[in-house]
Amino acid sequence: MGRRRILWQLYVPYLLIVLVSVMAVAFYAFHVQRSSYERQVRELLLSSARLVVEPMQDYLSLQEDRRALRHAQGLQSDREASAEAQATAQRLGRQAGVRVTVILPDGRVVADSDEEPARMDNHAARPEVRQALAGRIGYAERYSRTVSATMMYAALPVHGGDGALTGVVRTGIALTHIEADLARMYLHVLLVGLAVAAGASAVVWLVSRRLSRPLEGLRQGAARLARGDLSVRLPVPDSEEIAALAEALNQMARELSDRIDRMTRQRNELQAVLASMAEGVFAVDREERVLSLNRAAAELLDIQTMQIHGRPIQELVRNADLLRFVARALAVGEAVEGDLVFREPAERYIQARASVLHDAAGRAIGALVVLNDVTRLRRLENIRRDFVANVSHEIRTPITSIKGFVETLLEGALQRPDDAARFLTIIAKQADRLGAIIDDLLALSRIEEEGQREAIALEPMPLRSVLAAALENCQPAAHAKRIALELTCSDDLSARLNSATFEQAVINLIDNAVKYSDAGTRVQVTAEKRDGEVVVRVIDQGCGIPAEHLPRLFERFYRVDKARSRKLGGTGLGLAIVKHIVQAHKGRIEVESTPGQGSTFSIYLPA
Repeated sequence: MGRRRILWQLYVPYLLIVLVSVMAVAFYAFHVQRSSYERQVRELLLSSARLVVEPMQDYLSLQEDRRALRHAQGLQSDREASAEAQATAQRLGRQAGVRVTVILPDGRVVADSDEEPARMDNHAARPEVRQALAGRIGYAERYSRTVSATMMYAALPVHGGDGALTGVVRTGIALTHIEADLARMYLHVLLVGLAVAAGASAVVWLVSRRLSRPLEGLRQGAARLARGDLSVRLPVPDSEEIAALAEALNQMARELSDRIDRMTRQRNELQAVLASMAEGVFAVDREERVLSLNRAAAELLDIQTMQIHGRPIQELVRNADLLRFVARALAVGEAVEGDLVFREPAERYIQARASVLHDAAGRAIGALVVLNDVTRLRRLENIRRDFVANVSHEIRTPITSIKGFVETLLEGALQRPDDAARFLTIIAKQADRLGAIIDDLLALSRIEEEGQREAIALEPMPLRSVLAAALENCQPAAHAKRIALELTCSDDLSARLNSATFEQAVINLIDNAVKYSDAGTRVQVTAEKRDGEVVVRVIDQGCGIPAEHLPRLFERFYRVDKARSRKLGGTGLGLAIVKHIVQAHKGRIEVESTPGQGSTFSIYLPA
């Protein structure tokens, strides 16, 4: 059923009660008034009939004993008696204002104040006449064709001297005027009733409004509370019951506001903690539907959609290892750990821990999973392991060579001057190579430490002078291989640099370009400003680098062609030094290369 406002629930029933009451009173008044009118009319008719009985009694007795009356002295003839009875009926009818009818016991009408008796029907079957013939006073109300009006009749039996019924005297009166009077009275009563109903309706409206207005205020205030506006306070009306309800709602609003504020603070603190965590954290229920997930977990799991709450973890994550781990954590019901490997979009190593989630009653409702990306640690371990192996290998080679030739000299080669000189030359070369490795390691360590401490002083300076100095330093090696060095840089281009270290980085790139380029080619060094950055490029026309070596090209001791690198005198640390110098300048370095067509090393510095 549809809901209605309490105003109408109060007003309509009250109004109906008032209207029914007014109608009942009016109907009762109509009934009482009509009964009173009818009683008065009957009394009038009965009184008039009694007045007529006495003058008609002799005539009716004469008609009963017609023969005896003919021989009596002083009596008139039948015709004369009938005329006298008719005249008497007319006279009495005019005096009383009623219709007078005299009826014999056989129903014949012998006198009537409004009609000729000879033309009238036998009245023995009339209800009032039938009652009078039975010895009772008869009353009736019906339409009369004789006078063409609704009439009320009263019939009175007439008895002779011996008590025998000699006839009936009937009086009647038309109800036209009475009905008109009753209609006017009904109209007055109806108008008064309508006025009373209108006044009562207004009073009922005011009373209903007075009762419903506080409730309407409570409803509006409760609606604002339901919308979350807990600052609203409801007015307290005079009615004790409604006032108690308003005070209860205000108390509820205050308690809800305090509780929601406390929960909001706790939620914000929890969200801030989860959002600031580097570890990915997400929670699932017993059906493996996601309950919560922080930003680090979304990034780690590569989840793009924001509609995650309530969705199965299988729809959001495609990693089979993680799904099995979550299923195992839910099945075991205790803390578990595991190592996971994500292959897409890039290979990542994840350390996962899971613990059981409990509700307030202590029931297990799901699992909380913490993901820690240890890819960088694994890579650092691999780099450290490779670095130790490469350093050991790089240092062992010259040391082994030096030791071998020294042992050869000690075993008698010193007695052969030519062999001794050649062996000592090799030893000196290997010692120089060992020294170069140590110098590069020390330089790399120093640059890396200064970069971490931001101890390298950077200041704006023209870039062309630094690049020109680097080219001049590499000019002898390039001239020996007939390689042309070209510089393209505007004089007004500047950047924040440490000239010594940045020059060393450019020298290392140019030196590599010269080493791995064929004779008669050229090496280009360009610098320009593009998209808010200063871009320095070293472009050669050398042998190029296969694509599979590019990601690891800047690792320590990483060599594309180890035999050729050692033959050319490289230590395997030059590009690693370049990378750390560029990072110390808040920049980045990239390489593009095509085997057989050359390589392009690009340094991007903040403008």
